[in-house]
Formats: sequence, C-alpha cells, structure tokens
Amino acid sequence: MEALIPVINKLQDVFNTVGADIIQLPQIVVVGTQSSGKSSVLESLVGRDILPRGTGIVTRRPLILQLVHIDPEDRRKTSEENESKKNGRLYRGIDGEEWGKFLHTKNKIYTDFEEIRQEIEAETERISGNNKGISDDPIHLKIFSPHVVNLTLVDLPGITKVPVGDQPKDIEIQIRELIFKYISNPNSIILAVTAANTDMATSEALKVAREVDIDGRRTLAVVTKLDLMDAGTDAMDVLMGRVIPVKLGIIGIVNRSQLDINQKKLVADAIRDEYAFLQKKYPSLANRNGTKYLARTLNRLLMHHIRDCLPELKTRINVLAAQYQSLLNSYGEPVDDKSATLLQLITKFAAEYCRTIEGTAKYIETAELCGGARICYIFHETFGRTLESVDPLGGLTTIDVLTAIRNATGPRPALFVPEVSFELLVKRQVKRLEEPSLRCVELVHEEMQRIIQHCSNYSTQELLRFPKLHDAIVEVVTSLLRKRLPVTNEMVHNLVAIELAYINTKHPDFADACGLMNNNIEEQRRNRMRDLPAAVPRDKSFKGPGGQSLSPTEPPFPEGEVAKAAASGSQSSGSVSEQNDGGMGNWRGMLKRGEDSAAGDRAVQQPPYPSSPQKGHAVNLLDVPVPVSRKLSAREQRDCEVIERLIKSYFLIVRKNIQDSVPKAVMHFLVNHVKDSLQSELVGQLYKSALLNDLLTESEDMAQRRTEAADMLKALQKASQVIAEIRETHMW
Repeated sequence: MEALIPVINKLQDVFNTVGADIIQLPQIVVVGTQSSGKSSVLESLVGRDILPRGTGIVTRRPLILQLVHIDPEDRRKTSEENESKKNGRLYRGIDGEEWGKFLHTKNKIYTDFEEIRQEIEAETERISGNNKGISDDPIHLKIFSPHVVNLTLVDLPGITKVPVGDQPKDIEIQIRELIFKYISNPNSIILAVTAANTDMATSEALKVAREVDIDGRRTLAVVTKLDLMDAGTDAMDVLMGRVIPVKLGIIGIVNRSQLDINQKKLVADAIRDEYAFLQKKYPSLANRNGTKYLARTLNRLLMHHIRDCLPELKTRINVLAAQYQSLLNSYGEPVDDKSATLLQLITKFAAEYCRTIEGTAKYIETAELCGGARICYIFHETFGRTLESVDPLGGLTTIDVLTAIRNATGPRPALFVPEVSFELLVKRQVKRLEEPSLRCVELVHEEMQRIIQHCSNYSTQELLRFPKLHDAIVEVVTSLLRKRLPVTNEMVHNLVAIELAYINTKHPDFADACGLMNNNIEEQRRNRMRDLPAAVPRDKSFKGPGGQSLSPTEPPFPEGEVAKAAASGSQSSGSVSEQNDGGMGNWRGMLKRGEDSAAGDRAVQQPPYPSSPQKGHAVNLLDVPVPVSRKLSAREQRDCEVIERLIKSYFLIVRKNIQDSVPKAVMHFLVNHVKDSLQSELVGQLYKSALLNDLLTESEDMAQRRTEAADMLKALQKASQVIAEIRETHMW
C-alpha cells in the first residue's frame, strides 16, 4: 500500500505535463488563518527551510508540494526523473541526497533549498505582483529526500479579514473562494491548522472545513504553538478532543519561533526540542503528538484515502479518455483529398438535417423540443389552439347582422332572410382564419432555420474545422428556405381563398345543422301556441295583411275582397310547401315556418302617420332622425339569431378544413421539399473545384486545439496504464 502515493504522484506528473486540472486527485490541503503556523508545519514535514517567511500574508499562490521518499543508498534518480539535458549530455547523478524540481522550470534540478525558496518568491511575484495580491494559479514543487514520507500537500493563503496595503477590498472573499476550490474536492484531506494560544471554538479553519466536510470524515486538526500558551494553561482538553471532537484526530506540534528562524535553527534540532517539550508538558500524549507522528498519520490517511479513491479515479479517467477521443475524431486529420472531404461533409450535413426532422438524429435534444417534434407541436398545439380560440362570431354584433340583412333586401321589405347577407357575413368571418394560418408557416420556417444551427453544434462538429464551409452551407440552406417561404404562403392563402370562393350550403354537415335548427324553431312555435289564452282559437285566429292579429268583430277586408285574400293566401302557402319539399337542408323554408309561428308574438310599432302636407309645402324625409339603438322586433331578433347560428355552423366546418389542410400544405411545399432537394442544392452550389481550397480552410486555432486534445488523450491513456499496473500487482 506504501506505493499508492507514488502512483498519485505519477498521475499528478502526467496531468501537469498538459497543464490540466480535470482529475481531482487525492491530496492534503492545509487550511488556517494567517500566521497560524501553516508554513512551519509544512517545513517540519519536509525537514528543510523552503517557504518564504515574513510578516503579513506571505503565501499568495497555492503551492502543490509533492514529497517523494527515496532510498538513502541510491542517490540517483530513476530514468523518468533524471533524464534531463544540459550542455548536450545526460545527467545521471545529482550532488547531494535531497533535491527539488519545479514544474515551470521544466528539468532544472535544485539542490540548494535556499534557491528553492527564492524561486518560490520570484514565481509568486511574477504572477501575483510585488504587492499583497493573491492568485489561484498554483506552483508545483517536488521534493526528493530520504527523510520524508510520501505525501502530496497543498499550501494555501491564510484566511484574513482586513485588507492590508494594496490588497483589494474583497481579499477575504477571494481567499475563501480559493480555499473552497481545493477543499471541495471530495478526494482531498483537510488539514485544519489552529494556533494553541487561540480559542479552539473560534477556529476559522475548522469552520470552513465543516462547511464542505459535514461528517468530518476527511478533516484532521493540527494545534500549533503549544509552547506559547499562557502560563498555568495547557492544551490537554483540546488534544483529547473534549473541546471540539474531530473524527480523524487532533495532533499538537511545536513550531520554531521567529528567533529560531532568524538564527537558522535546523528543523532537525527543532524536532528534538519539540519531543523534549512534549515529554515534559504532555508525557501521556507525547507518542501521539509531534511532527513525526503527524507525518506518519498523514501518510497513513493519504494511503487509505487513495485506496478508496482509485476505483472512482479509474472510471473517471476512462470516461474522459473516451470523450477526448471523440473530440479528437471530430477535429479530424489534416485533409488530403479535399474533393472527397467536401462531398462527405455536405452529405453528412444533409443527412443529419433530414434525420433531425424525422426524429432519428444521433444527438437527441433533451432540454427542449427540436426539429420534427417542434414542427408537430406547432401544427397540433400552437396552430390548433389558435384556431380554436377564434370566435366564429368575433367582431360581429347583432346590429351588424341586421344591417347586412336589410342592405341585402334593397328597397323592398323582405319576406325571407336574404341569402346574400349570410354569404357576406360568413366570408368575413372565414377571412379571419388566414392570419393564423400564415403565422403557422412562419413558425415552421423559423424552426427549420434553427435546425441548421442544431446540426452544426451537435451533429456535425467537423464543420467547426472549416468556418467558411459552415457559413456557405448555412447560406445555401437559408436561401432554399427563403425561396420556399413565398410559395408556401401563397398555397395557404389559396386554401383560404378556396373556402371563400364558394359557400357550399349543401355541405352534409351544414345541412344537418339546418335541420336541427328547423326542429328547434318548430318546437318553439308549438310552445308559444300552448301559451295562447284559451278564448283565442289557436289555429283560426284572424290575421290581417302582414300577419297582424285583428278582432273578430272587425273584418280585415271588405266582403268583396275576402275571396281574393283567401286565394292569395292559398298560393303563398302552396309555394312555401313546394320549397320545403325541396330538401331538409333548405333553410329558406325553415325561415318561412319560423316567420309564420312568430307572427302572433310580433309587436309592431307603427309610427304615427304624418298629416297630409298642404300644397306648396315640401317634406324633407332625411330630416327624420334615425335611432342609433333600439329594441329589436321579434322577427328581427329571430332573423339575426338564425343567421348567427348558420354562420357559426359553417365557420366550424371551414375551420376544421383549414386546420387539416394547412399543415399538409406546409409539409408538402416547405418541409418535404427542402428535405428532398437539400443535398442536391448543396452539391450544386458548393461542390465546385474553384471553391475547394477556400471552403476547406481550417480555422486558425483548430491545429492548436487538435494538438491539445491529442496531448490530453495521451496523458489520460498513460494515467489509465498506471492504474492498471497497480491493479495487476493486487495492491488494491
């Protein structure tokens, strides 16, 4: 199990070569407030002075520190670590038993640890400036020594509250965000550092650790500066976990003082003094505290943590390798046969466009409806609901209906409702279906335009290699859609015009509606006859000219004209009967029967007869005021009601036809036509030898992106091999 940490170090090296942070590797993240002793803890683990020192905020960039244990008898690097070139020859030996290596300096070896510290300061100022600003760009340092245990640690800027010097006002927020970026990694162990001379209950390090590690399963507490506690106090309760329990434990250490650092006191001497202090002040806890115990504990925790994380890491690496392989395939290889490549891309785009409409595309959109599914939604939801929301009598008042009836009769009073008024009004209502029908065409056209972008983004990523070809394809498809739009609009306009051209009152559905209304009017007549007073004979009441009811004592006509009136009535009745026998759907007869049945209820208000003008006095009829609104007579109300019912009945028939025929017309003239002619249109306009070089010119950054994807794929494959080797040796 001891070899698991070097495995993680190898994986870290692999991903460092490509500058990627896509895999969250197990590591120990050191968190604490400013001047809590974080850097001293790290130097104690290393055994060397390698970190910058000073007042205020010193650590201003994350430092990823890899400690690699080497055999003291073998002071040579392995072939992977030592093959660096200088002055044309290979290095194979290194002066000294300990050395360091930075990622940003490539193969340069540092055997002087003072030089390592200076390089950290220089690299920090290079990125973060010489003020007190911070940066999230990490510094990678690797230390090889026989005196260290295998660990991977991350040193972060200390938590601060008040900006100092030229620091930004939100320095506290920046540092917290940087800390959370590392401790949110579920594969990390949080080393929460708190000074012993502060109250443990106010520890900022434990507070931020608990925000991401609620259960405390990956948090280890370190109490520093045990020798600086007030006289008469000790950290016994804290170290025993009686104040704040920590699942992984609490370890106390003694740091070097600033005086010790100034006097160049060795870390080894400080560790010996620390051991003596613990034996004196905490004899019962001496073997479970101190720097050496902390190093062994961290090594053990990290090994167990790596063992638990390796299966998930392997899965993650395999998934990413497949994704980068697919990405690399989409970038493609450099083009050799441009003619074949162009034809292949055009064919693939056209096929994917058609599959998106048909719903068989390889990449199915899950966030929203797309392609053929959205067209179906437009037809049956958007367009259908819009038509259903159109009121058959919308914008048509009773006065409009009555005015149309009276205008259609001319100068003579009408015995029946004129058919011209019905046709005039129903055409006006049917015309209202044209606007939503044309809007349906527009929506489908917009969706087919959106399919172009969908295919470019998800289905044919190869087009991203050739931006000019992509723009040309978009232009050709857009032009094709633009040409089909007026043709489709014209057809939809004609569908409505066809309905307006001939009002088919013999339509089966319309005849049934007329028959139903005829029965309703007959029922109403019988109900009114039952309501007449008993003293008046229901079938033999006297009718005057025009249908007025007269008193039996007042004959309506002189005796000589009774026979004429009777004969005239017989002829009228016979003609109406003949019209009614013409068909059940004949609504003229229906209106006549309704007129006869309602004659007894009609209240006619006769205007007073003007006195005969004397000779020489002219009467201006235009001076008679026309009432703007008045109460309709029974006949007028009945005529309007019948016309409205007929309009509604016929309108519903036409709306049903339009709702069925418009989607069919759009599919034929727009959707299917584009599907059938898309590839031939693209080939005809783009597959030309004069355009090959221009269309297949790669974008400027494509070569760089292809190289980056290839490097990342190579790194992932190498990382997978490293984990596979561990599995073969039954180490996990």
